[in-house]
Amino acid sequence: SSGINAEWPLRSGQSGETADTLNALRYCKSRGALLLGITNTVGSAISRETDCGIHINAGPEIGVASTKAYTSQIVSMVMLSVMIGSDSISKQKRCADIIQGLKELPELIRKVLKKNDEILALAKELFEEKSLLLMGRGYNYATCLEGALKVKEVSYMHSEGILSGELKHGPLALVDENMPCVIVVVKDNTYSKCHNALQQVKARQGRPITICEEGDTEVQDMSFRSFSLPSTVDCLMNILAVIPLQLLSFHLATLKGLDVDCPRNLAKSVTTE
Repeated sequence: SSGINAEWPLRSGQSGETADTLNALRYCKSRGALLLGITNTVGSAISRETDCGIHINAGPEIGVASTKAYTSQIVSMVMLSVMIGSDSISKQKRCADIIQGLKELPELIRKVLKKNDEILALAKELFEEKSLLLMGRGYNYATCLEGALKVKEVSYMHSEGILSGELKHGPLALVDENMPCVIVVVKDNTYSKCHNALQQVKARQGRPITICEEGDTEVQDMSFRSFSLPSTVDCLMNILAVIPLQLLSFHLATLKGLDVDCPRNLAKSVTTE
């Protein structure tokens, strides 16, 4: 318990009612931890039971599969990090870059959304596939987990988010000419390692579909398909990178004639363990 008292547990949730998150929250609270909650639902259990918090104000999400709450939570946590780090002189430049990136983010998102037709064309090639692998590292490991979750939730296609550094620990055995693989390769401190994962997939006759930054011709030339994103500060690139994956899951579902807003067997809030 002494370790928990020295930490600052943060609980994040869209509905604010998820059972396992609440149980973890109450465990920490019983040991005297200061709790901060991030939720999209005013008056939810997370907002009531934490000591302080952030309402992300993303607005109601009608569909079961969360999209805007995910990206809004990232923005909220980035802003929280900037606030905490702004007292440090050595981090002033970093904080200023992030704040400028946040100001430019809406326009960059509009640019990514203009690639919807390209993503639809890719979905038409993939919607009859049985499986999809998504690989990333650093900030974009979570991007791949989110993308895989959305594909599973709304299109019922098996998909798996993989930490690209673990490729040789098992997942590489799945890669062949019939396995579509999405790889996020952006110019952050994991770039060379993600580039190596791309080379590994290519060497196994895989069909790498890359999400990279504009002007990265080396990655684009190695790709079966490639989607380029405008550049921004590294901790915000995951917001831009997840949008093509969310759109891809939407198009995969609609091409199959599925109800995107109400996927089978799922509920908006998981209140049991």
